[in-house]
Amino acid sequence: MRIWDVNPGYLNRQSILGEHRELHAIVSIIKHNKKGYSRHPETLRWKNFGWALNQRHRLLAAEMNLRGYMDRTPVLLKTQSLKWPEVFVDLPATQLAILAEKYRDKEQGRIPPPKNVQQLWAQHKYSVMARDAAEYKRIGRFVTARKTGNGISDLYPELVLLLCCPPCEGNLKNTIQHMWGYVSSYSSFAGKTIESKTTRSLLKEIQRLVFLHDVVYLKESTALGELQVWMR
Repeated sequence: MRIWDVNPGYLNRQSILGEHRELHAIVSIIKHNKKGYSRHPETLRWKNFGWALNQRHRLLAAEMNLRGYMDRTPVLLKTQSLKWPEVFVDLPATQLAILAEKYRDKEQGRIPPPKNVQQLWAQHKYSVMARDAAEYKRIGRFVTARKTGNGISDLYPELVLLLCCPPCEGNLKNTIQHMWGYVSSYSSFAGKTIESKTTRSLLKEIQRLVFLHDVVYLKESTALGELQVWMR
């Protein structure tokens, strides 16, 4: 039984469906005080974090939607709003290493496990931009200065915690506009049409164009799936 802390984009189809099934099992154990797996480390760390389980489920559902299948089983727990578990069964960087080994010569997720801190940052930069412009600049400088060595274990826990924070509306809109720049040449939308689009509908169009034209940089971005979870 495992609830991953990595972005669902790193998971292949089998792992996404497996986590989805196990998340609902944990919800059922917590909600109905079931004995089975009640002392499992994953169950224990998510107990009393209903809101976070709900959000993790929504992240899984958003990723499932990107890959063409729908979730119709919402999680309705709401305890401790905006609070996430502060412990990991495995550290985030270890989880990436587990997935890299698990998927060796097998189906990969939408986002490949990063080989270095530069690739890790490229995969997360728009998600961070949507949270905090100052953190975006600071982490960018850190990654640029990291000429040698891996650095994933130094940076990834911080990224995981940052992505637990809701983006503010202004940063979110600005980030979607930056992402739009990668696909705008493929769109028939005129300037005024873009201005009239909601942030949610513009992200939907970005998602459509990314897969239609195989825009790899955005296809391997955590923001492509997770940002829609935070939109009103």
